[in-house]
Amino acid sequence: MRLAVLDDYQGVALDIVGWSRVPEVVVVPFRDHVHEEDQLVARLVEFDAIMRIRERTALPRSVLERLPRLKLILATGMRNARSLDLQAADDLGITVCTTDALHQTTVEVTWALILSLMRDLPRETASLRAGGWQVGLGRGLAGKTLGIVGLGNMGVPVAKIAKVFGMRVIAWSRNLTPERTAPHDAECVSKIELFRQSDVVTIHLPHSDTTEGTVGASEIAAMKKTAFLINTARPQLIDEAALVSALRENRIAGAGLDVFGIEPLPAAHPFRTLPNVVATPHIGFVTEENLQTFFQVSLENLSAYLLGEPINRISATQPFLPQSQVAQQMHAQELAGTEI
Repeated sequence: MRLAVLDDYQGVALDIVGWSRVPEVVVVPFRDHVHEEDQLVARLVEFDAIMRIRERTALPRSVLERLPRLKLILATGMRNARSLDLQAADDLGITVCTTDALHQTTVEVTWALILSLMRDLPRETASLRAGGWQVGLGRGLAGKTLGIVGLGNMGVPVAKIAKVFGMRVIAWSRNLTPERTAPHDAECVSKIELFRQSDVVTIHLPHSDTTEGTVGASEIAAMKKTAFLINTARPQLIDEAALVSALRENRIAGAGLDVFGIEPLPAAHPFRTLPNVVATPHIGFVTEENLQTFFQVSLENLSAYLLGEPINRISATQPFLPQSQVAQQMHAQELAGTEI
């Protein structure tokens, strides 16, 4: 069996687990990303199995149908439905097994972006490295208003941390109510009021048909000129052109971004150079602990498959780990178009 490991950006695939446990498998990692479907098919056509890291590479029906040798997909994490065509995999007889994931890691990156923007850390550290000293005035968090779009598995811990910093927390999503926000010491407000009142807006919704484009030109126009927009969720939730325009014209203070419509981010993209953007290369889930989980459980999934007894299977009718209550909750919320 030949196993392709896709998008191994850090080059850890061969060392992070003991592949010698499955000596009948040849593991071939790829550190680069392939955007074009024809190139992806050409790369994978001789493989029997694929391991992908979260949603870095999409596997639609148009790709899967052109991979006749493919019998096993080792998915990682729980958000596979939109980037991996599970119905096509079922139709083609391809087994899909996945893993759980740690979720607080994205909460950590959310706060790293907020703090970096509020205290202007990129400019201050650049000054220090260049031999200079203080160049500006940062802003504290106490007394500021944090607007959370989606008060779910991500939004709740973000809100909890905000309260420790002494912030006022307001929240909105399509199905959010005052009864649901009250236990988290957050106020339920309308969508437009959230964008008007917040000093920082942070997005924590899944990508679905009902949430795509949640933050458009009108929402961005409602923001304070001194406010920041944070997105560690999904790029499709924000109108990118409207955001770039607002940032270029300084109609908002800045943005903190960890997710992008095209990844890796093109070299000439304005998010790489705009001075009021703090951008990280989609590292929300990228920690030693998560990668250890992804590879270790994927090795176990592979071993079980080779024994003819697959475990941690997902399908079009069950697109989440059966034993994971968190996965079931996230799936139900995604179907409802609410929060993650």
